[in-house]
Amino acid sequence: MPGWTRPVSYFYPLPFLVAGTAVGSIDRERVRELLGREEARFVQAHPRSKELFERAKGSLLAGVPMNWMVAWAGPFPIFAASGRGARVKDVEGHTYVDLCLGDTGSMFGHSPKPAVDAIVRQARRGITMMLPTEDSVWVGEELARRFGLPYWQVALTATDANRFAIRLAREVTRRTKILVYRGCYHGTVDEALIDVKDGAVVTRGGNIGAPFDPSLTTKAIEFNDVAALEEALAPRDVACVLAEPAMTNAGIILPEAGYHDALRRITRATGTLLLIDETHTISAGPGGYTRAHDLAPDIVTLGKPIASGIPAAAYGISQEMADRILSRVTGEGADESGIGGTLAGNALAAAAMRATLEHVITKEAFDWMIPLAERLEAGVRDAIKAHDVPWNVVRLGARVEYRFHPVPPRNGGEAEATKDRELDRLVHLFALNRRILLTPFHNMALVSPATTERDVDRHTRVFGALARALLA
Repeated sequence: MPGWTRPVSYFYPLPFLVAGTAVGSIDRERVRELLGREEARFVQAHPRSKELFERAKGSLLAGVPMNWMVAWAGPFPIFAASGRGARVKDVEGHTYVDLCLGDTGSMFGHSPKPAVDAIVRQARRGITMMLPTEDSVWVGEELARRFGLPYWQVALTATDANRFAIRLAREVTRRTKILVYRGCYHGTVDEALIDVKDGAVVTRGGNIGAPFDPSLTTKAIEFNDVAALEEALAPRDVACVLAEPAMTNAGIILPEAGYHDALRRITRATGTLLLIDETHTISAGPGGYTRAHDLAPDIVTLGKPIASGIPAAAYGISQEMADRILSRVTGEGADESGIGGTLAGNALAAAAMRATLEHVITKEAFDWMIPLAERLEAGVRDAIKAHDVPWNVVRLGARVEYRFHPVPPRNGGEAEATKDRELDRLVHLFALNRRILLTPFHNMALVSPATTERDVDRHTRVFGALARALLA
């Protein structure tokens, strides 16, 4: 049925989540007291950023060039002056240990030298000619080697890659619906900007100017629920399942043992394509979660870090899909197909992608990043135990996230039920005031090849100091 979803069952008892004025052993008045103190400290330390923000409100909507920048925890964002490696400097001259790294866009460090050198060389030769380059051939071959899918296309963003991949899936299957997980995020793909209310798929609250009722296009279920997956795909009206192999936008939610085997088995049995979005989960290794865990999707999409911050993304498809779609993408009307864009696959992006894949997103980089992320995870876990706070920490390769709840959620509904926005804002302000950047949307830290043990240990000390302050 339209907008089908199984009823949501919460794993956690709700009275524990919002009991009186405290969650667990954390006093809410103490949280608000610390928030006030940290906000005053932030404002005092950033007069130039405040000045620029006030000026920006005269020409930039909400005072920022891109609306997500309002999500930073202070009353205004800090304005950046430069970024290099695992450091960001603001206009005040403060230098930060950057564990946000552009929310994955710079997860291998800001301006890595091999990518910068390639970008400069190509910029001098030509940025965009609407013609393929030798670099683009190399990129396609390398992505095929890493992810196991033979044919690739380049886009500007992961949003575009997902949007184009969904179009291909609909064309191949002659089905209109897609299936996503509650709490997902796949860029500004309208079909995936959904929520679940009273058992129905609805437009997500923050979705501005939603163009259609998503129940017409989308089914939504909870992650890690095999029975719900089987029920949703049984009518054989879903073109593709669009999924991160481990959820990240609702915080890190890892797949339970056997879930991916079931996902692949059920999609094949129902003629449904499996589209894996690796934009964030490439933190698992050079070939993302797909390669690290031997997944076999029909389509893979990835974006953000693939060109070291130059806008670029890619999507790959199976041989079977290529055989069924080739005549449609090469025939008359290919320039008006709804797939592609004039700047997609331009020479500069291809050069940046090649340099990044060849010299930056490497096994050697992950050999440094993952042990260091394990160190960060262990430091946070030790601090949680030492201060006896009801929190948990989860790691996905080089990505670490902590939550203010004793048990990690197993799906998006549980993740939403355990959110603590006051504590989230406090931890970000507390870290910012001690020169550490965390991803503003949740408590996520990324470890890059430029991150050091001292950086990780600094975060551990700051995290422990926050726990002590809360319990004082």
